[in-house]
Amino acid sequence: MRHGKKNNHLSRKKGHRDALLMNLANSLILHKRINTTLAKAKALRVFVEPLLTKAKDNTTPSRRTVFADLQNKEVLKELFDNVAAKIADRPGGYCRIIKTGFRKGDGAETAMIELVDYNDVMKAKVAATKSTRRGRRKGGSSGAVAATPVTNVTNTPAESSTQEEE
Repeated sequence: MRHGKKNNHLSRKKGHRDALLMNLANSLILHKRINTTLAKAKALRVFVEPLLTKAKDNTTPSRRTVFADLQNKEVLKELFDNVAAKIADRPGGYCRIIKTGFRKGDGAETAMIELVDYNDVMKAKVAATKSTRRGRRKGGSSGAVAATPVTNVTNTPAESSTQEEE
């Protein structure tokens, strides 16, 4: 049975696992996107998201708490100055894991983990596809949709000649 087995040990002793997660977290914060195995990416997400939440509160105790886990002043400065400002209004879910296939040498499943607010392509895609619920009605309580009047617009000769030239 797996009672109370919360974290993946990644086939490493505690000291090695802590050092691995610290180095992965430092790389993720500096580069905003890293490629690793799927198991390490899932373990990293559990490790780094509480640190990102603590970084939103820029106080000395929170800086010391985060520094105890990261052990790198440059990463700490990047996290509290740049990253925390971008994730300030997000209530959670700061990381995204995207599966990228299998590694050629040993067949391990690889993944890319990235900070959500730093991928402009995905942010634009989500903003473009965001829509309202299907069941919402636009009109009053009667349920009838108000018809918009359609006006018949004709082009004047001056407008039609400019449209043909374009």
